[in-house]
Amino acid sequence: MDNCPRGRNRVSFQPDTRPGVAGKGGSMYGLIFLFLFVVVPILYGIAVYNKLTRLKYQVEEGWSDIDVQLRRRYNLIPNLVETVKGYVAHERQTLEEVVQARNAAMANDGPPEQQAETENMLTGALRHLFALAESYPDLKANQNFLALQKDLYEVEDKIQAARRYYNGTVRDNNTYVSQFPSNIIAKLFNFKTAEFFEIEEDAVRAPVAVKF
Repeated sequence: MDNCPRGRNRVSFQPDTRPGVAGKGGSMYGLIFLFLFVVVPILYGIAVYNKLTRLKYQVEEGWSDIDVQLRRRYNLIPNLVETVKGYVAHERQTLEEVVQARNAAMANDGPPEQQAETENMLTGALRHLFALAESYPDLKANQNFLALQKDLYEVEDKIQAARRYYNGTVRDNNTYVSQFPSNIIAKLFNFKTAEFFEIEEDAVRAPVAVKF
């Protein structure tokens, strides 16, 4: 016999099928998945790309500073040679070596490593020239020679400072381009490592051993 009173309905529970209620949990998980696996990687990629671009511009800026100082050195050399020529005209070979090394350095528009070779040749030629001047007291006392020597000293000091800054930017760039996971973005957008610029000690201050 049914113990429930007649006329009284049994209680039953039905799932809530109202729109938006049943799928609320699934939508939340979907948004979290979208944020973690789509939005975050995109934001990271943008940040890495921007940093790679900034490092590339810093390298280019550093090289531009070096180029400016090298051209200042090129411009000083003709006057230096003409001044020295008036005292050591018979040292024609030494003077020609300086002129040829200058012309080779000016004509070299290759990568930094290649340009460093011709710059080192020019530094060596200038070093020989200044060593030669030590044997001519009248030349050493010439005011024009002293002024050019001072200007060249200042320029070469700036070249070394620009070189240190440039090599620092190259180191930072190369590290970021090569390390994981930024190297993935670097390869994707064709960011490259840069070459260091290594040149010898400046010609004015370096100790020289000259054989006659």
